[in-house]
Amino acid sequence: MQRDERVHQPRVLALILAGGKGERLMPLTQSRSKPAVPFGGTYRIIDFVLSNFYNSGILGMHVMVQYRAQSLIEHLRKAWRIGDGDRQFVTVVPPQMNSGAGWYEGTADAVFQNLNLIRDFAPDIVAVFGADHVYRMDIRQMLRFHLEREADVSVATLPVPVASAQGFGIVEVDRNSRIVGFEEKPRVPKPMPEDPARALSSMGNYLFNTDVLIQALEEDAQGESSHDFGRGILPRLLRTDRVMAYNFLDNDVPGIAYYEEPGYWRDVGTIQAYWQANMDLLGDTPPCNLRNEEWPIRTEPSSGPPASLVNCYVDHALIGEGSQLIETDIRRSIIGRDVRIEAGAQIEDCVIFDHTHIGSGARLQRVIVDRHNQIQAGVELGGPEEDDNQSTEWDDSGLIVIPKPTASNEERKRRLSSF
Repeated sequence: MQRDERVHQPRVLALILAGGKGERLMPLTQSRSKPAVPFGGTYRIIDFVLSNFYNSGILGMHVMVQYRAQSLIEHLRKAWRIGDGDRQFVTVVPPQMNSGAGWYEGTADAVFQNLNLIRDFAPDIVAVFGADHVYRMDIRQMLRFHLEREADVSVATLPVPVASAQGFGIVEVDRNSRIVGFEEKPRVPKPMPEDPARALSSMGNYLFNTDVLIQALEEDAQGESSHDFGRGILPRLLRTDRVMAYNFLDNDVPGIAYYEEPGYWRDVGTIQAYWQANMDLLGDTPPCNLRNEEWPIRTEPSSGPPASLVNCYVDHALIGEGSQLIETDIRRSIIGRDVRIEAGAQIEDCVIFDHTHIGSGARLQRVIVDRHNQIQAGVELGGPEEDDNQSTEWDDSGLIVIPKPTASNEERKRRLSSF
């Protein structure tokens, strides 16, 4: 009899943590959660993690939502209707509010409140991933690492400069990649022994053996705790379980071009980081090329006409479906869908969200314009000569942000029309 050498393929359930406020991204998160913020003219930030799972063949995904979730829920309903609803699905999971539970109190609490979903699916491994980063990752390779190293928990990690490591969970590993120390957002990050200029950071993406995860969450819920994976769960598991560090730089995504940045991953948690990540999509040799047919980023299907450009100068730009540009000058900018830009306007180093109208002769430089705004004719925003007392919102980086209009900001509209 011939030996069956097929390797057991574990059943994997993905839990996507998408409830973050994104306070440092205000005012873009004024009316939406961080994972729902538009990105790259067509996408939402959450599309990246969901596409990573989809492309990796992991099709059972629960999305934990909380803060200002309606925009995100609507996007998931339109863009992520997949599978049979049994083993292939993307479902929205709000706080359960049962048995005395309230709002999610932390990342671990979000999972603990939904243990019934894990038990119902009966996975071998649970993937707990965040929803607010821009990156591409073949999760099958991390899963293979997890199985080969006989890990109880695997943590995706990435070297970052020590100078900017205070905002991450910092990992210490032994020579076999086993984690021996974990500190969440330390004031003085410990550098990597072989590279004093960098520290090994957690990406906030974890693989758990199901029994280990359930036991850890139940124990965490019984005592005083931060109810957070980085601050509570992982440091305790280091003492009792085999917790391994998966190096994201070892991840080989199909179709990556030679000129792209190896291990491209961005925490787009500030206006400056968000703007720069958008700029990284531009040009002939972008650090992050989304025109990768072997690893596409899925989003809401296009239902509108192609963009229309009439006598325009366009250099290093992405322009969404249905947009109309008439005798305009566009340089190094992201233009969303159904945007109309009138004659004589000049747009440089900008990110313009969907359904925006920019009047004739307007000049915008280093400006982020949220959806449904109307920029009046002749307005000048941004640039080295700009007086910061005239702008609506300034970030510390010098970028101007025009928030999404609401019924309560008529004063903001009057200020814009007075420029």
